[in-house]
Amino acid sequence: GYFPKEKLMTLRKLDSPLQGHPDMRRLPGLEASTGSLGQGLSIGVGMALAGKLDRKDYRSYVILSDGETNEGQIWEAASFAAHHKMDHLIAILDYNKFQLDDSVKSIIDMEPMVDKWKAFGWHVFEIDGHDMKTLLETLDAAKKVQSKPVMIVAHTIKGKGISFMENNNHYHGVAPTKEEAERALKELESNGI
Repeated sequence: GYFPKEKLMTLRKLDSPLQGHPDMRRLPGLEASTGSLGQGLSIGVGMALAGKLDRKDYRSYVILSDGETNEGQIWEAASFAAHHKMDHLIAILDYNKFQLDDSVKSIIDMEPMVDKWKAFGWHVFEIDGHDMKTLLETLDAAKKVQSKPVMIVAHTIKGKGISFMENNNHYHGVAPTKEEAERALKELESNGI
């Protein structure tokens, strides 16, 4: 791994490399610090553009949340990527319908999400975000798309497999207590997750 497992116990603690927003200077494996929501897609588009201009054979991958789609910067990046036919840009949208404060719908309703990405000129796949086999197959299929950036809309359930966390927004920005973490691990193991 990039860091010792013990560091996981410092999740969201002050001065932890696993603070609320990742800092590339403190956490190995990151190429950008993306504290404010919405920046990641623009950074990914920039990396994809650099590869295209330098005639490099690589893809840029971006993972973003549905809550981030409330940010205008997302749609500027989406428009730019489609206009420049960035078929070497693949994004995965974690579509669990929650963000920090509440449901995405109650903050700014972004429906119809899939239609928006299509309207912006992206090739869109919809999958069960909990099905890793399908996700890997879709990533392979995404590499075959030509002349369009790809958005994989991964339908997920926040906290899936943990009874007290499933669709519970409380745990979005709060690390579980030791007891809650132990209970969660037991539930995940008993559910085969």
